[in-house]
Amino acid sequence: MVKQVARKIHALNGKDLGELLFRFAVIADTHINQEEGKSSSPYAVNALANARTRHVIAEINQLKPEFVIHLGDIVHPVPELPSYVPAAEQFKALTKALQPKLYIIPGNHDVGDKPVEWMPAGTVTAEFVELYRRHFGRDYFSFDSNGCHFIMINAQVINSGLKAEREQQKWLEKDFAASRDKRTFFCTHYPPYVSDRDEASSYDNIDEPGRSWLLKLIERYKPEALFAGHVHNLWYDVHAATECYILPSTAFVRHDYAELYRIEPGDEEGRNDAAKLGYFVVDVHAHGHVAHWMRTHGAMLDPGKKLPATRRLPPAHTKTNVEAPVGVDLRHPWAEVMEIAATGGMQEFARKKARNDYPVYALWEMGVRRLSVPLHDLLDPQLRARMRLLAGLGHRFTIYHFGIPDGKACTLLKQFRGSIDALQIIMSWSQMKPALPGLRALKTKTGCRIVLSKLRKHEDAKYDGSRFSHFINHGFVLAEHEQLATLMAMRGAREAVDGVSFRVVRERSPWDDIPAVRKLCAALGTAGAVQLRLAGNNPAEVLADDLATANRVAETVVAALANPGLATVFDTFVDIDRGYFARNGFFDRRYNPRLASRVYANLHSALGPVLPLELGNTVLDVSGGQIRLFLSENALWILLLPAPRMELRRIPLGSRVLAKTAQGASIDLASGVIETLGWASAAGTAAAAELTRTLVCTAPALVSFSTSPQR
Repeated sequence: MVKQVARKIHALNGKDLGELLFRFAVIADTHINQEEGKSSSPYAVNALANARTRHVIAEINQLKPEFVIHLGDIVHPVPELPSYVPAAEQFKALTKALQPKLYIIPGNHDVGDKPVEWMPAGTVTAEFVELYRRHFGRDYFSFDSNGCHFIMINAQVINSGLKAEREQQKWLEKDFAASRDKRTFFCTHYPPYVSDRDEASSYDNIDEPGRSWLLKLIERYKPEALFAGHVHNLWYDVHAATECYILPSTAFVRHDYAELYRIEPGDEEGRNDAAKLGYFVVDVHAHGHVAHWMRTHGAMLDPGKKLPATRRLPPAHTKTNVEAPVGVDLRHPWAEVMEIAATGGMQEFARKKARNDYPVYALWEMGVRRLSVPLHDLLDPQLRARMRLLAGLGHRFTIYHFGIPDGKACTLLKQFRGSIDALQIIMSWSQMKPALPGLRALKTKTGCRIVLSKLRKHEDAKYDGSRFSHFINHGFVLAEHEQLATLMAMRGAREAVDGVSFRVVRERSPWDDIPAVRKLCAALGTAGAVQLRLAGNNPAEVLADDLATANRVAETVVAALANPGLATVFDTFVDIDRGYFARNGFFDRRYNPRLASRVYANLHSALGPVLPLELGNTVLDVSGGQIRLFLSENALWILLLPAPRMELRRIPLGSRVLAKTAQGASIDLASGVIETLGWASAAGTAAAAELTRTLVCTAPALVSFSTSPQR
């Protein structure tokens, strides 16, 4: 069974987050229709809003948060339409099934758009605010829960000149002041800004002067987090000391922002990009919080239906995944600012700029901490600012560069060294010996650990079995142990170099090579790093088998967790779908998850609490795939790698013998679903677990037996 133990998990300031106190859920932009399966919108996806909300309610009921916050755009019909009231009644009927207490604030669909003349619908009025109050209650208020303070505002009245604006302004300033000693969470429909505090006014943000007024309050009183909706996509920033989250919708995507992705927009021109729909679950700890994005993938629930009861692994997150030795190389732009075309929908008279924050949310969703980036990123002021922000959340960087950097780069490396795990220097073998004095000076100047990686040239083919090709790669291979011994014996090498980087090609097994790298580095007396290839050797071959990639990821994560101290990095985070060495990664070009990302996250959730691990030598071929055995302190684990489908009624255990009193569980690493596993232990030299049901796997899975096996 999955054993949960106490772990230190780090907050924004790097301190232990402490115990989990409570959790709450946050949803936004449900856009409930006045009738089931019908909408006044010209988009077909809008008609699904009620069924999608019903599914979210059922999921939240299973998660059992303390309460739920709704950030507005409760209904789709705007206040001037006669369908507004029937939609409000539909929302009330739907949320009767919600078990936790619900707190709601209005969005622009509920009280009118912000007061700008070119808004596409009627702007906020005193009559619309009163209509909202009659059907939904207070439009601004605060409440306390578990020692925390929650402030809820009506963002639409800001800058309106209405009496309601003046009343709310006085109340908010007074409420902030009265709660200044409490942990505070702030909730609004419109965000103050999307991705830049000084961005121009658009359909998506709060205008001046209200924006500056609100941000100054946030700067003064420092709420722990701000949650906003309205934009139907995800963004993240930190303003002063406040973490700012913009949430997705549960219903549909604002598809003007499909411009952020270098790929076709998808269903309904991106409006039904269902993988981006969802809500937040926020875990509040003693010294910080963790906001989990829960993707629903647009799942729907019909009236009168229920979700099956399931037991799942907890979601992963970078803040909590302290044991995350395997990172990713950020080859694509990961904090790119794009101009969004003026299409005449929500914006007509100017383009708007927005940063693509989906890469960052994707990293958090996996629980990745280690990031590999070129030195170029550190030299770019905007990227450097984002790197500093991510470092505060637990991310650590490997900076790589060909040759020895100098000048401004060294100054920045020194300033940033607390967030840098290593500076990886790539150079050819012939240049390494003469470069040692320069590497030592670089190490002294920057304070960074230096990891050396070998530029692989055509003469190195004898070591890795490849033929000559006109393409670039780097990293030592295990067969070069004599060359590495020569390197470490060079005068000044140990003073200049802290570690060496190895390349594990697609054709090699990480289960075998990661322990071998650790053993070789121990013999050499140096640290090791591993570049794990998802790319192949043939630049014209497209590697799009998601199951094969997920199996490789599963092998790598288990092997790396069992061999601490090695900095392992996958060469692919997001699909390489054009150019050379095309292959699938953890996410597609829309930053929607592939199987590998879910396997990575669920393995860390399952195995992080039971470390340390010991890899077994047992690798067994079975019908439909392979199984690999490993151990934790109180359990025998079996990693199942189907190819493409595995059906097991009998799990071979090599030389292991189970006690009949042991307890077992299976974990689907695609979904995180945990199921109890029953069996009768079979004695003999080829021990096996005879299962009471057939275990079917079409994705990597774990089986665990929780008693200590005989060794």
